Parts: sequence; structure tokens; C-alpha cells
Amino acid sequence: MRSYFGSFIATNLTFFATAFIFVVGIGVLVVVAILIIDITQSKDAVRRNYPVSGRFRSFFSTPGEFFRQYFFAMDREEMPFNLAERDSIGRAAKGKDNTVAFGSSKVLTISGTPIFVNCPYPTLDDDAAEVQPLRVGSGCPKPYDAQSFFNISAMSYGVLSTPAVKALSASAKRPDAG
Repeated sequence: MRSYFGSFIATNLTFFATAFIFVVGIGVLVVVAILIIDITQSKDAVRRNYPVSGRFRSFFSTPGEFFRQYFFAMDREEMPFNLAERDSIGRAAKGKDNTVAFGSSKVLTISGTPIFVNCPYPTLDDDAAEVQPLRVGSGCPKPYDAQSFFNISAMSYGVLSTPAVKALSASAKRPDAG
């Protein structure tokens, strides 16, 4: 009985050792195949420069947002390029849409903070089309020619920030405002 039990254990240990070596060998072959694929591809610079380990970048980016937010740094604290800038550049490099919703993750209430405009690429005066006055009450004895299609009064001040309302008011007060 004892010799049967000993041979049973020896046989199973040999089988499991062989299976373990086989599984590790298959794993090494898979890693070598991924290494060759990553080194020879030319579409992803991260995978080319960091073969095999570069594939985990997207897997760790989602939990990275959590750790960065609660433990390390906010989206705009890293230097020389913060996370917001790197994301925008990365999306542009991949040919994806890199426009984001209007807003900011910066604190804009600090004195001296530059405030960006709604239109980062405004129409130049030379390229702008001449606006025809809008006649209101053409059937009346004294029609009114409005110089613009819409005015500040048509905007909802409830959704505008304080700096935006002040800027609009200052612009409307100018003598050359239509």
C-alpha cells in the first residue's frame, strides 16, 4: 500500500511539474510573440518603445485618474505638460477629435488669471461678411433698422459667469458697439 501511494504521488508530481513547465513555456512564447509584434509595428509609439509593458498603459489609465485625483496631483499640476495638455496632444496625434466641452478645470477666480474666449479662432475683420441691417416694422410709418441680428438682451444671464456678464456689459457700453 505504501509503495502504491508513493508511486501515485511521484507520478502526479511529475505530471504537475511537466504541466507547469509547459504552461510557463507557452507563456514565454506568447510574451516573445507580443514582443516581436510590438517592436515591428509602427502605429503606436508607446508599444514600440516599451514592448509588452506598453500594452498595459490603457488598462492602468482609468485607475490612474482615481489615484491622481485623490492621492497625487490634479489634472493641471504636473509639469512640464499636465494631463489635460497630454490628453489633447495624444488625441490630436491619433487623429481623434480633441475638442472638449466649453469650460475649464482651472480656478478662474484668482486675480490676474487669463480667461480664455469662447472662440479660440475668431473671424478676422477682413474675412467677415458685411452684415445688412435688420429692418423691424417695415410696414410701419417709422421702421427700425437694427444693426445686429441679436443683442445681449437675448442672452440668459443665469447661465453666464460673472466675468462673462461683465465683459458683455463693458462691450455694450463702448461707443462703437452696434
